[in-house]
Amino acid sequence: MLVSSARDMDVVGQAGTGREAVELARTARADLVVMDIRMPDLDGIEATRRIAADEDLAGVRVLVLTTYDTDEHIVEALRAGASGFLVKDTRPAELLDAIRTVAAGGPGESRDSPAATVRMASRSS
Repeated sequence: MLVSSARDMDVVGQAGTGREAVELARTARADLVVMDIRMPDLDGIEATRRIAADEDLAGVRVLVLTTYDTDEHIVEALRAGASGFLVKDTRPAELLDAIRTVAAGGPGESRDSPAATVRMASRSS
């Protein structure tokens, strides 16, 4: 509902499983996929990996949105090819801003959860 309410965004599909998400990315040709980590059939990390590895989907970005705010999940998602990582308690305006930023970003640009970014930075120092 949130994304549909934004005048500059269109929801082109909704998947219930990771496999459906990959197939929908192929058929809908969206600019961006908002992916949950925990999905039936195929988790969001592997679905992200498959989208990122598919040459026909070059340019499709993945923004991981999940309740699992752990370093391991963040690293896995980004290594799989996600362009950003946000937790589900992100404020609605911040989520829409993150979608816009990731969809418009160049190679290597991402929009990460501030808390996750701070924790990852402090862990590597």
